[in-house]
Amino acid sequence: MRVAALLARFRWAIEAGVDWIQIREKNLGGALLAQLARVAVANAGMAGRPEPRTRVIVNDRLDVAVAAGANGVHLGRESLPVREVFTWREKEKSVRGGLADFLIGASCHSLEEARAAADDGADYLIFGPVFETPSKIKFGAPLGIERLRQVCGEVPIPVLAIGGISLANAARCFDAGAAGIAAIRLLQEVESAQELRQRIAVLRSS
Repeated sequence: MRVAALLARFRWAIEAGVDWIQIREKNLGGALLAQLARVAVANAGMAGRPEPRTRVIVNDRLDVAVAAGANGVHLGRESLPVREVFTWREKEKSVRGGLADFLIGASCHSLEEARAAADDGADYLIFGPVFETPSKIKFGAPLGIERLRQVCGEVPIPVLAIGGISLANAARCFDAGAAGIAAIRLLQEVESAQELRQRIAVLRSS
């Protein structure tokens, strides 16, 4: 039932024109996680949208991302090192000619971590939490807009803001230089895929 609900939400987001979907179901076993990712990838490919289509990124599990034909892997502090995954990808590209568009992302919580991930070969960063969010309270105070602005200004790769992102504050993240936002709350603030598409367009242009 939980997987069916997730897939329904994936389809909803794909129809809305969301750029990326990150699958981060940490409690699922590898086989079920791979199945979920494969269906998400298939749905993104059949959405009938003009390029670029919604990309599917798998959190932490490089093996699942590759097996499912996902568009990339997102790495956290306890995942494989960014440099190791970057080296593997470049070897695969040169030997087999594949994975040319396979993205490597990294979660960062400081400027030092952001610089290190960029130097090690990450294609993008997710930085936060920027604003207060219930799921991150145990880790301390939010990092704030000014730290986001600093990171965006000092690393040469796209930075996505995360943590407490809502319709009320998302524009501040773009103003600080964020290339995008990663959000759960924002998706819950709209009733339809069409409304989400319209809101995203407004946020990006404001």
